[in-house]
Amino acid sequence: MPGSVPPSPAAVDDAPSPVAVSGPAHLLRVTLLMAGSCLPILGAVLIAPVLPRMQDHFASVPGAEALVPLALTVPALALALLAPFAGVIVDRLGRKRLLVVATLLYAVFGTAPLWLSSLGAIIASRALVGVAEAAIMTCCTTLIGDYYTGRRRVRYLALQTMCASASATVFFVLGGAAGSAGWRVPFWVYAVSLVLAPLMAAALPGPAVTGAALPGPVAGRGAAVGRRGFPWRQLGGICALTFFGAMVFYTVPVEMSYLLDDLGVTSSAVIGLATAVASAATVGGAVTFARLRRAPDRMLPAVLAVCAAGFGLMFLAGSAPLLVAGAVVNCVGTGMLLPALLTGAMSRLAFEDRGRGTGLWTAAFFGGEFVCPLVLLGGEAGVGSLAGAVGLLGLACALVAAGLFAAQFLPQPSAGGTPSASNGAL
Repeated sequence: MPGSVPPSPAAVDDAPSPVAVSGPAHLLRVTLLMAGSCLPILGAVLIAPVLPRMQDHFASVPGAEALVPLALTVPALALALLAPFAGVIVDRLGRKRLLVVATLLYAVFGTAPLWLSSLGAIIASRALVGVAEAAIMTCCTTLIGDYYTGRRRVRYLALQTMCASASATVFFVLGGAAGSAGWRVPFWVYAVSLVLAPLMAAALPGPAVTGAALPGPVAGRGAAVGRRGFPWRQLGGICALTFFGAMVFYTVPVEMSYLLDDLGVTSSAVIGLATAVASAATVGGAVTFARLRRAPDRMLPAVLAVCAAGFGLMFLAGSAPLLVAGAVVNCVGTGMLLPALLTGAMSRLAFEDRGRGTGLWTAAFFGGEFVCPLVLLGGEAGVGSLAGAVGLLGLACALVAAGLFAAQFLPQPSAGGTPSASNGAL
């Protein structure tokens, strides 16, 4: 869509942010945005350790074997389906108001299984948790894009990835510890959002539309901004890549225990340690990304190549140490991949589009998360082993990386309509 929002620049700028970037208010603002970004992770992993107990409790319910796992996965499906609509609401009603309301509803829906006795009602409440998560994730990410620009935006989007990766391990342990007192007990943790909501209402400023909040060439256009269309073409490419990237991102967390089991490792302690090491590598990758001063689009081929190399090691692994080494390499790459994709999407969005664009990106990411185990299951059926399916995904990563690298050298139409060197736009 020529003339709408320009592709991301070859280098990340350091334009001033429209809010203060130091002091206690700034620290509280960042803390609240990171805490809010962790709530969807809480919904995804907290009850995983208690699923066997839930299965036993509802053993007399027809189809419980299939229905109980839905209590874990249905929030991600609801989030993927509804995030685009949440993005539209964000742009129309405002980021802060929707965030506060959704955070309150998160506590209501999240704690509902404490009092519900029907498995069907519990699954319905979990779907509603996904609705609240769609709004929370979209609002938090949009506000990061609103409040910060340039290197600071890159840093805080990377921090968002770090917090999400680290919190997954914490929440899994917390869910297991709380679940020892009964399968319903972990649902009390969802009430933490009742603490966050009033703090968000008091501490988060309402973002103002300023020149600093917009991509450089868009700012200052005046009435022309209101007439431009939504950048479907530019955002469509990054969303398609995000859908694929989410499958890459979730392969190790979802499949690591099964891969270790195929190698004869059955100890829960060893499996937990291996998963924790991989999670730490994801955090390390996000830290590395935040320190690099290159445009996200330029980094994507190299990042995907690292992910492919990790998958290759996992495919070839004949022992647990080599498998863990491959997982660490892959997770370093995925720790860089998520903020690179998200920063690339943000660079394509003006203030008026940022909520809708973030919603579409969030839908693409969680949609990829939802289909990840299904894709690998199909790959396993085709090649005969889970390791082989991981190897195929690694090959796909390598091909996508090569395609993106080659695309950087193709001529792209410039703003004036004449061909120019590619700047890495997708």
